[in-house]
Amino acid sequence: MVTVQNLVVVGLQWGDEGKGKVVDYLSEHFDIVVRFQGGSNAGHTVKTGDSVFKFRIIPTGAVRGLRTVIGNGVVVDPIVLTSEIDQLHSEGIEPDLLISERAHVITPYHLEIDSLQEASKGNHKIGTTKRGIGPAYSDKVQRVGMRMCDALRGRDGPQWRAFEDHARRQIEQAYGSEVSERLSGDLIEFFEAVDRLKPFMGDTGDSLTCAIEKGERVLFEGAQGTLLDVDHGTYPFVTSSNCVSAAAATGSGVSPLSISDVLGVVKAYQTRVGAGPFPTELGDAVGTRLCTVGHEFGTVTGRSRRCGWLDLVALRYAVRLNGAKYLAVTKIDVLSGINPVRVCVRYELNGRETQRVPPDLDTYSRVRPVYEEMSGWGEIESPHSLDALPREMIDYLQFIENYTGARVSIVSLGPDRSETLVVPGVIPCLPRHA
Repeated sequence: MVTVQNLVVVGLQWGDEGKGKVVDYLSEHFDIVVRFQGGSNAGHTVKTGDSVFKFRIIPTGAVRGLRTVIGNGVVVDPIVLTSEIDQLHSEGIEPDLLISERAHVITPYHLEIDSLQEASKGNHKIGTTKRGIGPAYSDKVQRVGMRMCDALRGRDGPQWRAFEDHARRQIEQAYGSEVSERLSGDLIEFFEAVDRLKPFMGDTGDSLTCAIEKGERVLFEGAQGTLLDVDHGTYPFVTSSNCVSAAAATGSGVSPLSISDVLGVVKAYQTRVGAGPFPTELGDAVGTRLCTVGHEFGTVTGRSRRCGWLDLVALRYAVRLNGAKYLAVTKIDVLSGINPVRVCVRYELNGRETQRVPPDLDTYSRVRPVYEEMSGWGEIESPHSLDALPREMIDYLQFIENYTGARVSIVSLGPDRSETLVVPGVIPCLPRHA
């Protein structure tokens, strides 16, 4: 069996699939963990023992003391990142961190613009987290953004002066607002945070390429989920970056030939934060139960998540887009006690059935799910082997495999590392006895 050297872990739904726990669990078998897209709108929660870490930017491998990298595809809020470094320090962990000098930064101006943009949309809000992500990516594409290497030159640097002029004009002309006086204090804190990050900055692409050439193993950690991808998600209710596995190369500066395999993380049911189509959403007691038992509240926003049955049509689409050979199924314990369990296997629209995810918002908002019913299972007590899982749960997992063509390799039964079961011999990077 060929050993996986470099693995990409991506979410296959609308985010919140439990990627943080899966990456933390897998990182034991890797040398470096890389974050390659997104920003502080991503919430990754890792629980180990009595400690709970909630990261937005820093790769979750930092909890294990691994080398961690923030790639050029990430938009970095220096204030948030320094606070996460302080959180690690408070737990006695000194992060071995490298930040791409080419990564774009989120400034206080981006936060202000994000809030003004969302407010201006009235009833057409897309549910942004107001963390400045969209405006930062927008400035990047318009070639007026700020990168880490530019921010290091301070307020007297030519790049900052040009950027600040652009940002102030946008606030005053596009939104008719005066630049808030409080931004002066925010900018002082911003540049203090940038200065603190200076020792961590470098050429991440070169560093990762050298490590890969030496045979070191790299785990690439995605943020958000495939259905929020700016190109392939439920546009316009998407994030501002590419969340699919292909972005691991462009967002970290390594060759796509360096990537060996892809593992997709999927929740055993479906959730979504904010607006946008959701064919299997439940507005009944089962939906309320999933939200309550699953603690479905956003790590970053605190907002309750919309909940529904697993959508296998969307999941197979995501598996194809990412080339995901392997699946990690999380929160399957939350379905315990529900009988029957339903899964969406087709969509129905105007009397016709399809297994295709529609590209346009209007059509996707009108599809109706066609369900397959399966027998549920009773409450379980964190079994320590796959053989101890209820037969009905195993049938559920096998149904997912058969429909998507990807192999279930990890089953998560709770938030702690110990509540994780690995199917032996499926992922080559894991020991067969895991």
